[in-house]
Amino acid sequence: MKKNLLKKILLSVVGVAAISSLVACTSNNKEDKSANAAKDDNTVIVGFDNTFVPMGFLDEKNNIVGFDVDLANEAFKRAGYKAKFENIDWSMKEQALDNKTVDCLWNGYSVTPEREKKVAFSKPYLDNKQIAITKSDEDFKNITDLKDQAVGTQAASSALDAIENDKEFLNMIKDKQATTYDTYDKALRDLEIGRTKAVVGDEVLLKYYIKQRDPNKYKVLEGDLGSEKYAVGFRKDDKELREKLDKALDEMKKDGTFKKIEDKWFK
Repeated sequence: MKKNLLKKILLSVVGVAAISSLVACTSNNKEDKSANAAKDDNTVIVGFDNTFVPMGFLDEKNNIVGFDVDLANEAFKRAGYKAKFENIDWSMKEQALDNKTVDCLWNGYSVTPEREKKVAFSKPYLDNKQIAITKSDEDFKNITDLKDQAVGTQAASSALDAIENDKEFLNMIKDKQATTYDTYDKALRDLEIGRTKAVVGDEVLLKYYIKQRDPNKYKVLEGDLGSEKYAVGFRKDDKELREKLDKALDEMKKDGTFKKIEDKWFK
């Protein structure tokens, strides 16, 4: 009787251990598969901010469009992949890349020394600079005229970095700090209603915004807060994917495809 009872107990323990092991393996397999989903089905998850015109944004029909979107679709197609765009919190972009929520960051992503510590960049593909815009009826002509004025920009952006790194400009503006927003469209909305007097941001974004909204309502101030370059951000160990993309972009520049896409969005 005792032998039978002991046998049943041992069988139960072995059974539970086997089930636990199976569950753990299944869980690990799911986790591994999720982390490598882009490589398994040739889909590359592109992290972007869907309000960043004209690089990557939603049009009136909720389609994902933009200069970077067109570039990414064509470049990854040539590299043997399909691009899938994932809207992310841009202030958490490097974390999204690091934890493999996305496979790359491509949306007017500026190369900075701080970012180079966290990600591996592709070859730069576009020049940019940080500028300031105001409403046309303001007396400001140069960025140096913004003394004691409220200045808005996007949080965790290269524009904010440019403001904070330019100590003379930073100490000159209201409260010695920029008013930050999670997206540029919110910053521009506050400019429209007068909560801020200027918005600092990427030249490509702000000039496109003025062109689309009303060229007579806004103006670009003289001067800038520095030049920079756009590139695609990858995890540091994702060398193969990065090199394939660089090759595809080089081909697009040689055969005129890059220029065609550039003219579509900036001319």
